[in-house]
Amino acid sequence: MIWADYDAVLFDLDGVVTPTAIVHMRAWSEMFNSFLASWDGEGDTAPYTDADYYAQVDGKPRYDGVRDFLTSRGIPAPEERVVELGDRKNDAFNVVLERDGVEAYPGSVLLLDHLRGLGVPLGVVSSSANAPAVLQAAGLLDRFQTVVSGTVATELGLPGKPAPDTFVHGAEVLGAAPAKAVVLEDAVSGVRAGAAGHFGLVIGVDRGAGVDRLTEAGADVVVADLAELVPAEGAGA
Repeated sequence: MIWADYDAVLFDLDGVVTPTAIVHMRAWSEMFNSFLASWDGEGDTAPYTDADYYAQVDGKPRYDGVRDFLTSRGIPAPEERVVELGDRKNDAFNVVLERDGVEAYPGSVLLLDHLRGLGVPLGVVSSSANAPAVLQAAGLLDRFQTVVSGTVATELGLPGKPAPDTFVHGAEVLGAAPAKAVVLEDAVSGVRAGAAGHFGLVIGVDRGAGVDRLTEAGADVVVADLAELVPAEGAGA
């Protein structure tokens, strides 16, 4: 990696910088399985699994994830139900975050340290409305010049991933053209967003989605940990 070739680096948050994807997955599972156990209408009520998370929810705005999951099960998804379930999931996430806190991946901090030394502008682009709180809890909020959270996207009317708009906005705030910016994503929907935005480099981070799926979605390279992206001493920037 020659990081100096790029004008900005945009990180997804959950699963890339912090392991909050685990917290999200638990919150989604508890919320959906509680709903499915009580639902007596039409549709498939088999237990929600991690496969459902990766296929229908991962990386998407919260309400979109609810809507797509219900639709995948043939369960009616009126807006009132979508909002209710989305809000229940958010409440569960906040309880777990406050109780357990969160620590960044060591390899991600290593890369952030390296990029700070190079002076490369950094941003977070996350579908989560909780992104600033998570960064604050991890002690990393001051590392990023911009945080495009789910709340920011809603306020600006930007469609969520896999649409590229939030990443494009993040690059613009940092003064970079997409072709000169890097996207780091662990979600298939996020990788598709980076590819759709014609970013200069889209890096997939395999935290469970799988190398093949991330590559098929448009990742130029896939790593298991961001430490792999830090040049060895003496190897340049």
